[in-house]
Amino acid sequence: MVRLFLIGFVALVAACSSDSGSNPETRAPEPSVDAPDELSSFAVGHGMFNPVDSERADRELLVDVWYPVDAEDAEDAEPRQYSLGGFPGQVSDVALADAPVASSKKHHLLVFSHGYGGIGTQSIELMEVLASHGFIVASPEHTGNSQTNSDDTFDEAAANRVPDVSFVIDTMLARSADPEDPFFGAIEEEGIGVLGNSFGAMTAIGMAAGWAGADADPRVDAILPVSGVIDAELQSDERTSPNAGFTQEQLEAIVVPTMLMGGTEDVNVFLENNEIAFNQIVNAPAVYKVDIIGANHTHFASVCQFGELLIGLGIEEDQWQVIAPDLIEPYANTCGPDAFPIEEANRLQNLYTVAFFRRHILGEEGYDAYLTPEFADTEPAINFQRK
Repeated sequence: MVRLFLIGFVALVAACSSDSGSNPETRAPEPSVDAPDELSSFAVGHGMFNPVDSERADRELLVDVWYPVDAEDAEDAEPRQYSLGGFPGQVSDVALADAPVASSKKHHLLVFSHGYGGIGTQSIELMEVLASHGFIVASPEHTGNSQTNSDDTFDEAAANRVPDVSFVIDTMLARSADPEDPFFGAIEEEGIGVLGNSFGAMTAIGMAAGWAGADADPRVDAILPVSGVIDAELQSDERTSPNAGFTQEQLEAIVVPTMLMGGTEDVNVFLENNEIAFNQIVNAPAVYKVDIIGANHTHFASVCQFGELLIGLGIEEDQWQVIAPDLIEPYANTCGPDAFPIEEANRLQNLYTVAFFRRHILGEEGYDAYLTPEFADTEPAINFQRK
């Protein structure tokens, strides 16, 4: 697996902004439901907080939260300027800073887990789209295995992942139960989903299968791992740790709906991992495998937005060797003229993620129309399987 994000340039981005992408047209087979690859009816709020887990040596996490906002409360709210490693980054065209949570109904919780050495804002566009569809999405930055703090070994990082996500679930439910909290009464206690990318995909699997010494969390009702390692022997950076993959026994323990997503051009976590998982997850009520043809490992993160932020600052690519060397290869492979279009990769990730969670967390059967081989036949960049 690769570290997805830049190190060492964040102090240069104070007071800067970058435009987010536009929403492409949607093919909607079911007019009775909201198009899953477009922003939906809710405005989007964004906030941050730092809960402390007193049961794990006062472990502190930075958590980003995206959530639905009622239209009348969005009128006077300010756009969110995201933070990159503690410094100001791009200004969102969608998210509003600390706007009130939509009061029209309770909302279901999703937790996103970032990649190895990544950040909680690694998939901004996806988080915003999910919130517009009515989900509250919490994304912890895993202390000790993040861009700003990477002191943990592989096994230490793995051991913290599932407990971190369970702690975020505990914390968000506690906030919903607190009359003094802005999220009071906003979160459904049942119907929780977990998604993640790369090492975060392994976290999502671990929430349903158990991982690195932690048991599965029975509150999790659906998982969506993107480009997760299943068989360590398939990896280019082979690891000897037993936590570097999952056994057949672990995969057979998964009993919740699962969507496995990845890119056919991923040379960091080979797509064969998803094939193994698809074949060995035999006790879940629904299993989907979505391959984006032409996408690589970093098509599922905000690499292009970060690169465009630097370029917008007047820091051209020939200068990145000094300030952002980790960005050079991912940006070229993901955002260059010969790469699979990032806008299409984002659209397809949004489409299948929203359709999956609206079907299997919200129970909206209209989204079954998007989760079929017949619909996938209308999307030339998709290989699709379900069982």
